[in-house]
Parts: sequence; structure tokens; C-alpha cells
Amino acid sequence: MRVVVVGASGNVGTSVLRELADEPAVDSVVGVCRRMPSLRFPKVEWRAADVAVSPLDPLFRDADAVVHLAWLIQPGRDREQTRRVNVAGSERVFQAVARAGVRALVYASSVGTYAPGPKDRRVDETWPVTGVETSFYSRDKAAVEALLDRFEGEHPTVRVVRLRPGLIFSRDAASEVRRLFAGPLLPATLVRPRFIPLVPRVDRLEFQALHSRDVARAYRLALTGEARGAFNLAAEPVIAIEQLRQLFRAPSVPLPARVLRMAAAASFRLHLQPSEPGWLDMALGVPLMDTSRARAELGWSETRSSLAAFADLLDGLRDGAGLETPPLEPGGAGPLRLRELLSGVGSRLG
Repeated sequence: MRVVVVGASGNVGTSVLRELADEPAVDSVVGVCRRMPSLRFPKVEWRAADVAVSPLDPLFRDADAVVHLAWLIQPGRDREQTRRVNVAGSERVFQAVARAGVRALVYASSVGTYAPGPKDRRVDETWPVTGVETSFYSRDKAAVEALLDRFEGEHPTVRVVRLRPGLIFSRDAASEVRRLFAGPLLPATLVRPRFIPLVPRVDRLEFQALHSRDVARAYRLALTGEARGAFNLAAEPVIAIEQLRQLFRAPSVPLPARVLRMAAAASFRLHLQPSEPGWLDMALGVPLMDTSRARAELGWSETRSSLAAFADLLDGLRDGAGLETPPLEPGGAGPLRLRELLSGVGSRLG
């Protein structure tokens, strides 16, 4: 089997490449990314391409399957650019898959594609995928799922799988996560438990997570099996205030969601951090997912708990960890994170 992984140099992409290295059914992998990395993986040949503008048909020729992971989170202040890559770029990938005669397409969806839903019970894959209106990430994920609905109707012979994971954590992603969500002003020392005196108790602040190596295994199972359709992915337990309080060894204090959102909006507007407040809206809005289908039909299960995955990320944040690819590179922001500051903290693509 020949597999093309689009967006192969990021957190999930590098984990997928590691997973496919040990898969006997996969003979070769084409890793497609915007900027060429120095890191090498078994079976992988790197190719540089931008899904928004580059010719994709030659990359997909003779491929048995395409994994589409490419996605822009920053620049969050440039909606035209993020939508051009996320939505229009995804449509270009899907159409190139059809023209090249690829038999299977595995798409990286997200819990963020879901409409607002319950936190007191879990929803399955039939929950509406209309997104959270005030989050650009969620709107784009929902828009791409709508494109994929149309693609499946027009190309019924292509086996399409949509994986909808919760938050994906790993030590290797630490430098990327800090750059994308916290920005250059976050000192590494502040993620140590002794420097976190209080944990805010915000209504509906409950989320699901898993380790990047566990989500990569789901991609391998989707590629090598015959499954179709959507699959929720998350490890246990759900992370809520009690788990956060124990993780940081700190007491909790009530904080109204509107106050937290006002702080997020103000700090974003002042270019103190790169995450627009829609990220908080999405975190509070999306439902908790039932992962029964992935466990039963894909044969998937996690090897690490959600808390172990979160702790792995926190360890990486403290150490400035990463990998030698452009998105994950430790120290990629330059001396004193100057490159991030000059970018306007989420104003321009790095």
C-alpha cells in the first residue's frame, strides 16, 4: 500500500508516520508539507506543497490512500488566509483524490465540528456537525465536513473515513502548542504546579483528550481496514475541574465564563496572545463524545489516559520540547521568541 499523508510534519502527522513505519501493509509513504523538514522516518519520502495553491494530482498518482491532516490554526487574525487553506485547500485535496483515482481518503476532523451539546452525557457520531458559530476553527471544520458530504455523494467508490478526536497532546508538540495558543509571553516556569496557585472553576469547562500516538493508531486502523464514516476518538477520563485541580495540586475558585471570555478577548485584541476568544466558546460549547463506535468497529483503544497525555504535554512545555520539523521545532521562534513578536502574535503565518 502507498499512502500520502498531507500535513505530515505536525503533531499528528509525525505520529502517523511513526505508526505507519511499523505497519507491514504499508510499503511507502509520501509526506507532504509546506516546509521541508530535516527529520527522517522509515518508508517516507518528503514532498513540499501548499494545499491552497500547489498542484496535488502528481503527489496522489499511484496512491492507494490519502490522509488529509493539513490545517492552519494561525494566523488567527487573518481569516482570509486560514479559510483559503482550511476550507478551499481541503476541497482541492478532495478533488485531487478523485482525479487521481485514490481508493481511500481519511480526513482529520475534530470534536470542534460538532454543534453545541451536552456535558452531562455523551453523544455519538450522529450529533449535528454544524460547529460553534463564534469559533472560526469550528466553523471551518463544519464547512469541510459539508464538502466531504458532497464528495461522498459524487464519488461513492472512494472509501471515506472521518476521525473526530478530542484535544491531542504530546511532549513533541509542546513548542508548537505554546506558539499557536499561548504566544511568546508565556514563561515555561508558569506551567509548573507550584506556580499555579488556583484553578478557575468555569461552568462547562470539561474536555476530552488523547495522546498523539493513540490518535495515530486510529489512522493506521482506518487505512488498513474497511471502515467508513465518522469515528469519535478520546481517552478516559473526561478532564474536568477535579482532574485539573489534582493535576496542578491547587485549589479551585469559581470564575464566570463571561469574565474568562472578556479576558481572552482583551488579551487577543492587545496582541498579548494569539488565540481569539472563539477557542473558549468552542471548549465550553462542544459536547462530550461517545467513543463506542471507534472501539467496536475500528478495534481502537487508548494506551495512555487523557491525564497522562496532558501531563506529557505539560512536561514538554516546561522543557521547551519539540521535534526537528518546522511546525514542531523547539526554539523555532528565535532568540527571546523575537520571530513570534515580530509576526504580530497571530497576525501572520510563520
